[in-house]
Amino acid sequence: MKIKSGDVVLLTGASGGLGIHFVKAFAHLKVRLVLAAFPGNDLQEIRAEIEKEGCESIDMICDLREPGQRQKLVETTLKRFGRVDVLVNNAGIEFTAFYHELSEAQIASVLAVNLEAPMMLTRLLLPTMLAQKNGHVINIASLAGKSGPALQEPYAATKAGLIGFTQSLRSTYHGTGVSASVIVPGFVEAGIYSRLKALTGMSAPVWLGTSQPKSVVDAVMRAIASDRPEILVNPIPIRPLLAFTALFPRGGEWLTRKLDTDSFFRRAVEIEKKRQAEQ
Repeated sequence: MKIKSGDVVLLTGASGGLGIHFVKAFAHLKVRLVLAAFPGNDLQEIRAEIEKEGCESIDMICDLREPGQRQKLVETTLKRFGRVDVLVNNAGIEFTAFYHELSEAQIASVLAVNLEAPMMLTRLLLPTMLAQKNGHVINIASLAGKSGPALQEPYAATKAGLIGFTQSLRSTYHGTGVSASVIVPGFVEAGIYSRLKALTGMSAPVWLGTSQPKSVVDAVMRAIASDRPEILVNPIPIRPLLAFTALFPRGGEWLTRKLDTDSFFRRAVEIEKKRQAEQ
């Protein structure tokens, strides 16, 4: 579908990480924006900035772990604008830790925000999209969902879930005017990676590299415009390694260890444990 001026875009995670980059890109297209975030400290300022550019918008503080707040987000959006043309499930959280040391509440939060909320928001909006015979769901996943890095079990599981969810959506609603795409970034110079890089003083593995937020934004726009099933965003081609791992799981595991992709996350855990011990 072609994004037009006046289309309605609902964006979660609007005030952090990649969110602000998505906001600016969509605002430039003069769509009507629904900005959702939690805790959403900067939402009003973001909204005021884009409205100066003529972008009509509403902002809502929305804890996506809460079913009632998800329902309210959709109801408020439809009451104000009457439709949603694009849903961007961007909000995400993670805890870098040994899995057995995570609390049940932490695991539940990752599952709720990263996977349950996108699935439920999509379900709530599908009747409207189907009635208007137009709509696109964008799910922001991660290479973690394809490669399973150490110390990232809940995050990797939810991102893998988003990839499978998107594939099924496309199959179910093919030919209805409603579709979905999944964006699969590696390390991006924003959000979670920026926080971990600052904590560890380390950069992503050289052989993987990092992407700029603009690359992810461009991927989203391409996915909507050309109805792409999946777009991987990484400066170095990663599909050959993923294909090798799919064909030879043990070989892929061995290669990943040789390339030492997990040191970045292990370093983050070590530093956090030391910080907590010193408190």
